[in-house]
Amino acid sequence: MQAETPKEWTVGELCRWATDDFKARGLESPRLEAELLVAFALGISRMQVIVDGARPLAKDELTKLRELVKRRRAHEPMAYLRGEREFYGHVFKVDKRVLVPRPDTETLVDVAKERTAHVAMGGRILDLCTGSGCVAISLAKMRPTADVVATDLSPDALDVARENARRLGAYNVSFVLGDLFGAIDAAGLPWHPPVFELVVSNPPYIATAECETLMPDVRDFEPRLALDGGKDGLDLVRRIVRDAPRYLVPTGVLALEIGAGQAPDVAKILEGHGYTEIVKTKDLAGIERVVSGVRP
Repeated sequence: MQAETPKEWTVGELCRWATDDFKARGLESPRLEAELLVAFALGISRMQVIVDGARPLAKDELTKLRELVKRRRAHEPMAYLRGEREFYGHVFKVDKRVLVPRPDTETLVDVAKERTAHVAMGGRILDLCTGSGCVAISLAKMRPTADVVATDLSPDALDVARENARRLGAYNVSFVLGDLFGAIDAAGLPWHPPVFELVVSNPPYIATAECETLMPDVRDFEPRLALDGGKDGLDLVRRIVRDAPRYLVPTGVLALEIGAGQAPDVAKILEGHGYTEIVKTKDLAGIERVVSGVRP
């Protein structure tokens, strides 16, 4: 902080200072972010931050808050500062090793749930590019007798996903390191052939050139491996659509999260490979966020 700042800070003064600082640096919802950051650092609710605005900050509290504000003003994601993010009613550990779970991705879980409602309890589910494990674990908690397999190319991401599974008691999830379906081939699963009622994925789907235009929070902090989908963003989507039939039961469903404006192209890719009952599902913002279809 600047030399002219007062020696003693109150909760309210710190909030106002952080709000002005965040606003000057172009952060969205600067007041909300400041209040949430202070609440996290002090271990209190956002309402308490407002009510206790006149409370002086202890030296250790001020030191902690100064460090958090410094990191957030550099656009480090709030979820990384907090070390967690809520997703589908569960709190997941997150850090720079994994993509921050988005509310948009809850649409993928909704579609998976709806399109497999006819499947008896149990069954087998495969989650490709699992990252933090938020999709796989949410589905596993929803279907505790299912066998869920989650893969990722990043060993670091799988470490986070495994920890999330332990913390949330998702004991029916197996994690496999590898590249998409190649991980399944090498895993030696007890099923032969390895067939699933459902394959889901939130793969990298941002075009390479667009990665440099992303918000600093994403571009400078989140793993590029989880973002870059190749020249048009659909490199991994094409591979998944092409190979999934080998791993799906005859009535199995493939569901993919995709980016804004990609749904028509992804639907055509599925059609080109013979998938049927293709559905494009919108997220809460009205964007076609998930494309799903039945195995050819």
